[in-house]
This record gives sequence, structure tokens and C-alpha cells, in this order.
Amino acid sequence: MKKAIILALSLMLTVGMLAACGTEEKASKASEGKKVLVMGTSADYAPFEYVDSKKSDDIIGFDVDLAKAITSKLGYKLEVKDMDFNGLIQALKSGQADFVLAGMTPTEKRKKNVDFSDIYYTAGFMIVSNKDSGITKLEDLKGKTVGVQLGSIQEGQAKEIAKTVDIKIENRNRVPDLIQEIKAGRFDAAIIEDTVAKGYFAKEKDLKGFIYNNDESEDTGSAIAFPKNSDLTEKFNKELKKMKESGELDKLIVKWFGGEE
Repeated sequence: MKKAIILALSLMLTVGMLAACGTEEKASKASEGKKVLVMGTSADYAPFEYVDSKKSDDIIGFDVDLAKAITSKLGYKLEVKDMDFNGLIQALKSGQADFVLAGMTPTEKRKKNVDFSDIYYTAGFMIVSNKDSGITKLEDLKGKTVGVQLGSIQEGQAKEIAKTVDIKIENRNRVPDLIQEIKAGRFDAAIIEDTVAKGYFAKEKDLKGFIYNNDESEDTGSAIAFPKNSDLTEKFNKELKKMKESGELDKLIVKWFGGEE
């Protein structure tokens, strides 16, 4: 009798375990069925994308929130990969990333290699230097060393400035490197996007800057980059348009940029 009871209990436990496994397997398959999109970015560009190491190792920022919103609306899961900015285009071409969100400007040169979404944010350029540098206008850069991020639109702007003002251009992979070079005295100034520069001013009290916009340049604004002929371009544009019309994009802009002075 005892053997019969034990056998019955064993069968009940086995059935229960199989049912639980089946439920977990279904949940796992459902999760796997939701395609993952890989976003390539350069997480050194606060408030667009950066890591707040005091809180976590996660990449956060305006671009990350924008990517989460769009991919969620389209039914995708999101994976964010940190790379050097100058390697992002190649990451798209080689299939390492499905799209790039990194405050990237859709220049004509870049358009030859990748496709872009509509513009989602527009900012200006800022000449950043130490407060005691005496640099207050472009002409003050004559004979100076100016830093730029490698592969960035600011690198192109520096070359334009060099046509009329005698400057030495140096590049670095990441924006924090530019700031450190200024503080160390190896760079006299750097060209950085104004929104990003203002974020550094809040932490680096010895720095200052002034807005510089090249009116002759057609390269303005930030857009999302995709591999050539990607079907994601149209899908993302539709969601971007909805977010602009509903005010959702404006809310993200206020969240990440609105608190700056």
C-alpha cells in the first residue's frame, strides 16, 4: 500500500515538473521570438549616450531613450553596443549593428555608405577652452592646437576653420579625451557639440565656450543611421513622425536637455 502511495506521489511530482518546464519553455520561446535589434553608439557623449558609473554600468541618455521608445513601438527588443565613434559606420556595413544612434550628422560623405532617418535633433558647435585662455572668437584660435573627435562632424568643421584661421588640428577617439587634453594644456581648445559641452561646464568649472555655427555648412542635425536599403529606415521614420506630432519627442528633449543652463 505504501509503495502504491509513493508511486502515485512520484507520478504527480513528475507531471507537475513537466508542466512547469513546458510553461518555462513556452515563455522562453515567446521571448526568443521577439527579434533583438542592436544599436551601435559611442557612449562618451552625454547627454546623448553615456555611462553614469556612480549609479550603474548601463548606457543611458537621450539617444538610448529614443531607441527604446521606437524599438518598443515596433515590437523589438533592444541591445546597445558601445564602440568608438569612428567605427560606427563600418559596424553597420559589417552587420555588427542594425542601426546607429550617436548624435550623428547625416553628411553627404556618410550618405554614400549608409542611409539616414529624418533629423530628430539639431544643435550647434561650441569652441571650448580654459577660462583663462583668452579665446573668445574664431580669430583667437590662430596658431593654436584645436582638438576634435575622430570621425565626427566637428572634425570637418575644424578643417573648414583652418582654411581661414591658422590652427593645428588634433583628434582623439572620445570627447572626455578632448576635455582632459585641454585641462592638461596640450590642447588650446576643442570643437564640441554645444549641448554636450554645456554638460561638461556643469562639472568642469575651469572651462568656458562660445557657440560657433558655420552658416555655409549644410551638415546640421542628428539622425539615425542604417545599413543601405534597410527596411528599418521607413519604419523608424514613421515612429519618429508620430513622436514629433504627439509631443513625445519634445518630452525626451526636455528630460535630457531642459535642465541645462
